[in-house]
Amino acid sequence: MISALSSHNQYRGTYQQPNIFGYYGKFGGAFIPEMLHRNVEELKENYINIMAESSFQEEYQQLLRDYVGRPTPLFLAERLNLNHTGAHKINNAIGQVLLAQRLGKKRIIAETGAGQHGVATATVCALKGIECIVYMGVKDIERQAPNVARMKMLGATVIPAASGSQTLKDATNEAIRDWINNPNDTHYVIGSVVGPHPYPDMVARFQSVISEEMRWQLKEKTGSELPTHVVACVGGGSNAAGAFYHFLDDPRVRLIAVEAAGHGIDSGMSAATTQLGKPGILHGSKSLVMQTEDGQVTEPHSISAGLDYPGIGPLHAHLFDSGRGTFLSATDNEALEAAFELSKLEGIIPALESSHALAALKQLKLSSKDTVVLCLSGRGDKDLATYMKAMKK
Repeated sequence: MISALSSHNQYRGTYQQPNIFGYYGKFGGAFIPEMLHRNVEELKENYINIMAESSFQEEYQQLLRDYVGRPTPLFLAERLNLNHTGAHKINNAIGQVLLAQRLGKKRIIAETGAGQHGVATATVCALKGIECIVYMGVKDIERQAPNVARMKMLGATVIPAASGSQTLKDATNEAIRDWINNPNDTHYVIGSVVGPHPYPDMVARFQSVISEEMRWQLKEKTGSELPTHVVACVGGGSNAAGAFYHFLDDPRVRLIAVEAAGHGIDSGMSAATTQLGKPGILHGSKSLVMQTEDGQVTEPHSISAGLDYPGIGPLHAHLFDSGRGTFLSATDNEALEAAFELSKLEGIIPALESSHALAALKQLKLSSKDTVVLCLSGRGDKDLATYMKAMKK
């Protein structure tokens, strides 16, 4: 039985936060198995109050500063004329593990595609001495071997997801099954702004540190805390949610989200959800989902494991539906080309996910007066095998 915590989609909030039922415009809510109702209600009733506690904020901010090394500096990439920020998954992992501890949970599970979220969750669990289980698609385990090794070194158990396309969607399915079977002592650290309410809002709040740092660093460097454009890649969309968060309700800032076009939008091997999807339920919330006419989820494709997902978070669906966000896409080849260009011009090897955002810069009409902040959501060392293969062609 599937329980919908709410089906009320009247939207009265700002872009930043959903309404009390977890809806951003038409998208959101919580559509969950009955066994998870208590867990999700517990999160919904407690996450904002816990996050507001001074002891929580002190520990969270201290770990971001002294353990993670934030703030991530803005860097003027003069030969590309853009700024960049750094890896982001640890922001959310620290916040959710601290939250889980305060809720008395003894066991942490997570899903991962590119492996960055899995590494971040395993890192925090090692720091806090908590059991960690990470679900990862078989295909992603093969193409993201360095991150698999990192997770195992950190003491996490990595469980392969062998069903379906053997990628992020299937890892998420397996993590949800685990949570259903272990509801009492387990917290599921969802890595993106997807899933049932309150996860999309909670993850966005933890990731909002990205745009918070952008504002004060831009003020220091340019005299204005507002860029003209913020650009980020979108799969589920956590780095984009964090990069957009403190600009969501300011129309002076253009929000540019870049999806993975794979082999091409109409190739049958793509992950460009806003172009190919329609409203549907996926992993506990209503959003835009790539699906067949009878509602079966379509297998996505992207060269980047983190964008290889058949949906987007409800916040991003609302940004697309309302026109507040501009959604572009980049193919596998365009992302590779952009990655090599940044590496050669600036000495920065980006993750393949962020390379899609880099590739989309050529689609924007920019002037010398524009201030463009592009979120580089991870390092490219995890993708070296793919880059090396491309260099041999």
